[in-house]
Amino acid sequence: MAYVLGVPLYANTAPLYRFLEADGFALRHGVPAELNRMVLSGEVGLSLVSSYFYLKHQDALGLLPDFSVAVLGRVYSVNLFHKVPLKALKRIALTTESATSVELLKLLLREKGLNPAYAQATGGLELLEDHDGVLLIGDRAIKAYAGLLKELPETPHALPTRFGEVEVMDLSALWFQRTRLPFVFAVWAYRKENPPPKALVQALRRARREGLGRLKEVAEAEGKRLGVDPALLQHYLWNFRYHLEEPDRLGLEAFAEALGLPFRPSYYPG
Repeated sequence: MAYVLGVPLYANTAPLYRFLEADGFALRHGVPAELNRMVLSGEVGLSLVSSYFYLKHQDALGLLPDFSVAVLGRVYSVNLFHKVPLKALKRIALTTESATSVELLKLLLREKGLNPAYAQATGGLELLEDHDGVLLIGDRAIKAYAGLLKELPETPHALPTRFGEVEVMDLSALWFQRTRLPFVFAVWAYRKENPPPKALVQALRRARREGLGRLKEVAEAEGKRLGVDPALLQHYLWNFRYHLEEPDRLGLEAFAEALGLPFRPSYYPG
């Protein structure tokens, strides 16, 4: 049976898989919450998983040492859209796609002394009709933000965070203000007793190198898929850190510490 690789099909992961050649292994697609479960159950061998999920299950999971989906500062796609001031938040709708962004939001609000009611929900900004805020991630967040944006400014520094009564709170930006570190949203993980073949890891590294080298091409394809200006997608994608370097490891450790979890990563050799 072929080794199975799990990949979430988001714009921010496209540079990692756009040029991946599935030679000698099988691909399984899903949202992060599904792939998290599949890695732990053994349905897939290696997958991008939520960093919160990895930290909770790190005794069972191994980690590729040089891969991440991380950001230093604004990420643009993990946003709380809200229509009342933060201190007035009473009811927040949460994405069902990822656990990391949910835990990060709860942590950041808890540290501000806020404890709103949370409810899982599927949808977009229409959820603001019944909630004070809605947490959106990935493609849904990018499409919602682009839908609010009237025109693309000359510089990303001028991208607005308020649209009429709707304000956009970027969780990664708040994490940076808190720690001065990157926030790691996802890592490649596998069950320790079922490590990936070396050829698969090498294929992932080749695909990432190709994807980052042809980022404009990736952004144009993802912009067309989402109906979003490719220039906005290109800025969005070049903002990511895909290599789990030392600052990212420190950011991951800081997230574990903030959640009261240990940090004992077991890295894939080689």
